[in-house]
Amino acid sequence: AAGALTLTACGGSSTPAATSEGGVQLINAGKLTVCSDVPYEPFEFQKDGKIVGFDMDIAAEVAKDMKAELNVVDSSFEAIETGTALTQCDVSISSVSITDTRKSVMDFSEPYLNDDLTLVASGASGITNLDGAKGKKVGVQQATTGAQYAKDQGLDAQQFEDTGLLVQALKAGTIDAALGNQSVLGYAIKDDSNFKRVENYATGEKLGIAIKKGNTAMATQVNGTLKRLTDDGTLAKFETTWFGEAAK
Repeated sequence: AAGALTLTACGGSSTPAATSEGGVQLINAGKLTVCSDVPYEPFEFQKDGKIVGFDMDIAAEVAKDMKAELNVVDSSFEAIETGTALTQCDVSISSVSITDTRKSVMDFSEPYLNDDLTLVASGASGITNLDGAKGKKVGVQQATTGAQYAKDQGLDAQQFEDTGLLVQALKAGTIDAALGNQSVLGYAIKDDSNFKRVENYATGEKLGIAIKKGNTAMATQVNGTLKRLTDDGTLAKFETTWFGEAAK
C-alpha cells in the first residue's frame, strides 16, 4: 500500500516554503513530508528499494487524502520524540507512543494503535493463557513493560537483551512462550503456523501521529484519514498484514 517512497537523509532545517493543500500548509509544495526513524520493523523499513511497513501504509493514506506525494525523511528518534523533527517535516509517523511529556512539545492525532502486551506461545506448549504459562519457560525483553508485567504476575521469566534474541529462543524451542508488545511479537510470528497469540493484556500504550504544536488544520486532516481507515476496515487490515491475527 505504501508504494515507492522517496527517502532523504536527515539534515539541517531550512525556511519552509509553505503551500496549501486543501487548506493545510505543507513545508514542500505538493508533498506530505513525513519524518520517520528508518528502519524499525514492522513499522518502517526498506524492502526491495522501497520503504514499507505499518506506519508507511498509514502515511500513504494521509498523503492520498491530501492529494500530495509522500516524501519520507529518515530522522533520528531523538529528534522525533523531542519535536525537533517537525521543523523540517509536516508530521512524524514512527511508532511514537503518546505521553504527557511529548504532548508538551507536540500535538498528536487520535491514537491509531493500541500497542498492548501479548502472550505468544507454540501450539505444542499447551499454553492458552497466563495461568497456563506459570511453571513454563517464558521469555521477555529486559527493561520493558513486558518484563515488568511478567514480574507483577508472578512469572519467573527469562530475560533477553533484545526482541530478536527473544524471538530466536522462542522459535528454537528453548522457551515455551514470549511476553511483549503485540506489534513486534505479532510481526515475528505472523507467517509461522507453529505459534499464535494466545492472550492480550491492556497496558494503555497508544501510538499517535506527531504534529507541530498548534497546527489544528493538519490535525483535522490526519484525524479525518484515521477515521476513514477505521470506519472502512482498512486500518484493521493493515494490522493483520503487519502484526498477524490478534489473540482470541
